[in-house]
Amino acid sequence: MLKSFVFRGFVLALVLSLGGCQSAPQPANLPVDDLVSAFRQLEQSLASGQLESAESQLGSLQQRAAGDTRLEQYQRQLAEAHLQQGQQALQAGDLDNATKALSRARSLMPQAPALTTGLDGAIAQAREAELQAAEQRRIAAEQAAARAEAARLQQARQLRLAAERQAAAIQATQLPNVPAEPVAPAKPRARLIDPAAASSVIAMPMLDKQDNERLRSLLDGVAADMLAFRCAVRIEVRQAKDFPWVASLLNARLKRLDPSFSPRMTQVIKPQQVPQLVLSPQR
Repeated sequence: MLKSFVFRGFVLALVLSLGGCQSAPQPANLPVDDLVSAFRQLEQSLASGQLESAESQLGSLQQRAAGDTRLEQYQRQLAEAHLQQGQQALQAGDLDNATKALSRARSLMPQAPALTTGLDGAIAQAREAELQAAEQRRIAAEQAAARAEAARLQQARQLRLAAERQAAAIQATQLPNVPAEPVAPAKPRARLIDPAAASSVIAMPMLDKQDNERLRSLLDGVAADMLAFRCAVRIEVRQAKDFPWVASLLNARLKRLDPSFSPRMTQVIKPQQVPQLVLSPQR
């Protein structure tokens, strides 16, 4: 009887166990939330450096999930990625792409201007260095051109003198020795000054406007008058830094016309006065 009771208990336990296995809930394939999927795609785009895709995905999420606290975090990550991209472009010397990356970062984080300060300053310094290098190249090219022109004029002068000596020698063998009448040298014509005046003032308003094209054209005439009438020049400018620039341009033109001419230049600082030149012919 005890064995029968034990057997029935075993059978009952087995039946209950099988019933429990049949009634246990099976795991279901739960659908993934659309926003979760969208945030994952945004993270993947950021991780792979696909910033345009990431920016488009962020914009879509900002419309679909406005107020979600995660948006600001991803917006900052995207801004920092643009800044890193801009820094790489700056190191490669690509200022245009560096500037574009800086602009994108600013548009993403306008409330945090300090975030972009470092790259902004680095781009400004690179731009300034680029402008200075271009100006130095331009000055060097201008000086080289002046030296070449001076050499050409010197060679032409020597050839002319040689031709004149040869013509004089030929004429001496063909004509009787008749004293030649002295020929009065032609009087030079002034372009900008009054040769009869003790001094002439030539205004340089284009220096204030940084109109270097008109300044160079003006100094062409000034150089011609200085050589023709052996003028001393007083350069009156608003700031001390303007004097070397004007003097350099003027010297280049003088050397191009007559390499042997030694100009007499003085500097006067007059902050309240329009820049000007004062030319004094030597009597």
